[in-house]
Amino acid sequence: MHISKTARAWALDTLQKWQQESAFSNLLLHQQLQKSSLDSRDKRLVTELVYGTIQRLNTLDYIIDQLVNKKTLDGWVRQLLQLSLYQFLYLDKIPERAVVHEAVELAKWRGNIGISKFVNGVLRSFLRKQKEFIFSKDATQLKQRSLAYSFPEWIVTSLSDAYGKNTANLVMEACNLPPKVSIRVNTLRADRETFLADWRTSESSAANASKLSEDGVILSGIGNAANLAGFGEGAYTIQDESSMLVASLFDPKPGMHILDACAAPGGKTTHLAEKMKNQGEITALDIHKHKVKLIDSNAKRLGISIISARALDARKLEDQVQYDGVLLDAPCSGLGVIPRKPDIKWRKSAEEVGQLMFIQQQLLESVAAKVKPGGILMYSTCTWTQEENQQQMAHFLANHPEYVPDEEFLTLLPENVKQTAIIGDAWVQILPHHFQSDGFFIAKLRRKSISA
Repeated sequence: MHISKTARAWALDTLQKWQQESAFSNLLLHQQLQKSSLDSRDKRLVTELVYGTIQRLNTLDYIIDQLVNKKTLDGWVRQLLQLSLYQFLYLDKIPERAVVHEAVELAKWRGNIGISKFVNGVLRSFLRKQKEFIFSKDATQLKQRSLAYSFPEWIVTSLSDAYGKNTANLVMEACNLPPKVSIRVNTLRADRETFLADWRTSESSAANASKLSEDGVILSGIGNAANLAGFGEGAYTIQDESSMLVASLFDPKPGMHILDACAAPGGKTTHLAEKMKNQGEITALDIHKHKVKLIDSNAKRLGISIISARALDARKLEDQVQYDGVLLDAPCSGLGVIPRKPDIKWRKSAEEVGQLMFIQQQLLESVAAKVKPGGILMYSTCTWTQEENQQQMAHFLANHPEYVPDEEFLTLLPENVKQTAIIGDAWVQILPHHFQSDGFFIAKLRRKSISA
């Protein structure tokens, strides 16, 4: 048996690299799958095993520590046990004997007979004792909830304080589900109806209109949408539905001059350009030179010519140009994208949120002066913390009387968002369980005209 070619061996190797290199799981997994010769079915299994194991990391580690009496384990041995326990607990279709057998074979291949016997013993011990490791989702005890939902305690506390225990539980439950595959139709090439008709004729996977965005499409029965011809040809962009709402609520018009202050990799930037029918001008900034290249690359792929991208920290923007509108998609804790980037749960801290708030305030101060009287300032994040969102907006408005909430914001919100999401004074907070999409905050302010 060629162990190195099995899906579980690739999953183990990926988890080990993720841990050793502190890599981003989505980027690492993409690289690993490209190197493998696995078929599409096995690639889906590797994806499930890697993302699922990382999602449930604290729960799996807690169980392992109980089973081995907190014995120190070699990294790959712990990861093999994590991988196996994940299959026992969360994948119903894989027989227990198959999980044990392949774990033992992997342990022989990576280690020796002694390690394989140890792994076999730990897994069989779990199967005997598994009723001892049932954690109540309705528990009041913080530790129990943390293990039941596989979230760090600080996030459980933060979510519960902000939205109440029941909503917090719904958010965490949603974050442990596989994310939808959503794409945005390039309306410079075709409208959504035409795109869907063409897709259903040429592709075997299902495609349905998004209920959140008029430009969005949900795909199912598909792997990586970036591997299909339509992506390279510029027919669509891979983007979450919540993120698509930003350009829709901005409501840009052809001929406008817009600043996208934190633009890379250019998803929202290119969406704005498509909404503008590729007429006008968008200045796109990002602090990292290599990410500016991504903006240019995406614009070129989509046939967009109005984006001018450059490497610059928006806090150091010193030119005197004023814009019809500014989008500040601010650096944030990213807690809303946990379903797609589960590493965030274990690599972010409460202290980082405070640091990010300061950076967000600096960015807002910098770009506020760049909006023309009567122009738009839109602020968005892919997180749910009130400190980075509602409180950030309240702080800004208290210190900038020249800005007011945009009166047209509610008229632009889709009806299902009005009925489901949390709506404030020209802001919306989408939580992951609302639409099984990214958690997102979007606020729209307008600078008072001079006559006002």
